[in-house]
Amino acid sequence: MEYHIDDIDKAADFVIASAKVNTLLFTAPMGRGKTTLIKAICKQLGVVDAITSPTFSIVNEYQGSHNLIYHFDLYRLNSIDELHDMGAEDYFDSPAFKLVEWPQLAMTIIGDYQEVEIDVLSDYKREVRVSATVYR
Repeated sequence: MEYHIDDIDKAADFVIASAKVNTLLFTAPMGRGKTTLIKAICKQLGVVDAITSPTFSIVNEYQGSHNLIYHFDLYRLNSIDELHDMGAEDYFDSPAFKLVEWPQLAMTIIGDYQEVEIDVLSDYKREVRVSATVYR
């Protein structure tokens, strides 16, 4: 789906409607709009609190209208041991909706998931794609 930055809510609706499992992995290079899209998704899911990037906290927890939401940014982690130390298995085993930026390090502990890819088409235009479910 192509979208203009001003229509980020439509892109968020598309991602939510395409989600067949509760873990979405956002795979895009730095600066493509992963966090911006995740913020819009959280708002669409009913989060009323301030939504911030978990770059330094690694994971932020939000209460949506119908479910708990975990937003991960694993960019700063260097090893799977760091994930184990923070109790990541408990997060990934929970029924909460999980939105994961930079998921590569966590692939061995993530269950079923879908990938959300973002491509830059121009300064203000993006394309978002949601993959089929990967069952594990």
